[in-house]
Amino acid sequence: MQDSFIEIIGFIAAILTTAAFLPQVYKTWKTKDVSSLSLPMLLLFFIGIVSWLAYGFLKNSPSMIFANSITVVSSFLLVYFKIKYRE
Repeated sequence: MQDSFIEIIGFIAAILTTAAFLPQVYKTWKTKDVSSLSLPMLLLFFIGIVSWLAYGFLKNSPSMIFANSITVVSSFLLVYFKIKYRE
């Protein structure tokens, strides 16, 4: 029972933190303005999220796998946009 409660907290955190990141991806995609995005920060963030995803698989944590799978895609898109739309 306690493990289920912990996973529920994990899913709530996963949904909130993942959802918080999506408006930036959408705004960047629509405006193609990447001037305020730091490529080194995006790369470090992407590597960190990939690491969290691997950790989630190793810990067999559905909430971590769910959140980080979506955030890997989102952060990859921001890196892609930063490179594609840079001036």
